[in-house]
Amino acid sequence: MKATRDDQAASPEDRGERPVADVASPVDSHLVEARIASTGVYDGHFLKVLRDTVRLPDGLGAEREYVRHPGAVMIVPIADDGRLILERQYRYPLGQVLLEFPAGKIDPGESTLHCAQRELLEETGYRAREWALAGRMHNAPAYSTEFIEIWFARGLVAGAQQLDEGEAIEVQLLEEAFLFALAARGELTDAKSMVALLRLQQWRTGAWAPTWQTAR
Repeated sequence: MKATRDDQAASPEDRGERPVADVASPVDSHLVEARIASTGVYDGHFLKVLRDTVRLPDGLGAEREYVRHPGAVMIVPIADDGRLILERQYRYPLGQVLLEFPAGKIDPGESTLHCAQRELLEETGYRAREWALAGRMHNAPAYSTEFIEIWFARGLVAGAQQLDEGEAIEVQLLEEAFLFALAARGELTDAKSMVALLRLQQWRTGAWAPTWQTAR
């Protein structure tokens, strides 16, 4: 979807394209592991695996293996009747179908808002009139540079999915209370979706207020 970019395109640093040690605050210098050398282990379609030699805070050496990821977005689409739009899709590494909020990786040079608008349209067929940034999470900081930016969307207009060839996604509109019940029973296990529910709860209780912007 062609959309006006309301935020700046993410920089390489924001995309997680440098190890955390390179961007740590000077206040945390006593905790930093300094990179000495870096070796590429695997260069895939969008994931890269690296093995770095580092100097630990006590001066000793160690190796760190991690995945470099371009970053991603997750969308919490809120229908006019209050229901939330989620997806069921098969996750090959787990060998099972998971219930999740729509999400997708950021393309090179793409802003996170534009990515969120594009992914929502492609995966669900919906467009949204209003958007609000709800924060950023690092879902696997011990072994990946990936971040996921969370966007809320409302004022939804339904349309047709624009799935990639071979992509299979089942769209569902579900009650908020039902999702919280699934999470409480341990049946909703997708970490990013659970974080989104927490942010949603903070909004409902007045602990946080989103700043909405109109999509252009």
